[in-house]
Amino acid sequence: MNKLIRQFLPFATLTLIVCVLSALEPDKFLNTENFLNVLRRASVNGIIGVGMTAVIISAGIDLSVGSMLALCGMLGAFAIIKVGGSEPTPMAMALGTLVGLLMGTLCGLFNGVLITKLKLPPFIVTLGSMGIFRGICYVMNDGQPYNVPSYRYLGSGDVAGIPISIVIFVVIVAVAIFALRYTRFGRYIYAVGSNREAAFHAGVNVDRVLIWIYTLTGLMTGIAAMIATSRTISAQPTAGQMLELDIIAAVVIGGASLSGGRGTITGTIIGTLLIYFLRNGCTLLGVSTNVQFIVIGAIIIIAVALDQLARSQASVTKTG
Repeated sequence: MNKLIRQFLPFATLTLIVCVLSALEPDKFLNTENFLNVLRRASVNGIIGVGMTAVIISAGIDLSVGSMLALCGMLGAFAIIKVGGSEPTPMAMALGTLVGLLMGTLCGLFNGVLITKLKLPPFIVTLGSMGIFRGICYVMNDGQPYNVPSYRYLGSGDVAGIPISIVIFVVIVAVAIFALRYTRFGRYIYAVGSNREAAFHAGVNVDRVLIWIYTLTGLMTGIAAMIATSRTISAQPTAGQMLELDIIAAVVIGGASLSGGRGTITGTIIGTLLIYFLRNGCTLLGVSTNVQFIVIGAIIIIAVALDQLARSQASVTKTG
């Protein structure tokens, strides 16, 4: 399969979905409020997806991001309540936000260190940490949520009429695109994912690169967690369940290879928007959530099948 066609396919699919929904539900779908609502909801997954893209390019996987999001939100909200009480000050809310970000960073570092220093597969490490993080959430506050009714800015605030969560999302995406394309660290990520041994012999500190990748993914998850907490003005121990599958799906749909060495931030954003516009359209059309799972699952299988087909053709071309 031509590389250009493979890269263009997710964007073409997203465009098709938008056109079809515009024709079927023009009044409900084609308005600024609906588009901003979709982007606001997609920002949480998109921010984590930035980190997951780097993880998958490096030939890894992170199954813990959903549980990590819940843990960061719980600890951040706990800090807000402990410092500020029932009526927290802006300083208390800022401190709670930093606690959530720090927790995400430490969780990502925890994953990265176990993967590199103990030479454990990323699937096993993050599967285990997924259970650990979720278990801590249920132990905290006896499994009850922390309510923070004053913590609203990240979820509903805006800058010049644009939701602050979308602004944060765009800034992170811009920085990530620049980092992957134009920095040494970005080149190292692709090198490690393409051939870890070759990267090592070329002088790349593979362990350091991987630790940074998982640590930054944890930071992205912490940011997303505090946005999600602010949106619902509560931190739920059940938050983020199955979130990792949506994010991995978005990265794969966007053209990244689960075998590593290939993927782009732009593709991930397209994959994220595709999933959210599809869900938004199904909701507007009255399609049940169960059917949405079927459709998105089918899209994932098709995306992975196309990736395998492309790799098979590339292999045949090289051997021929």
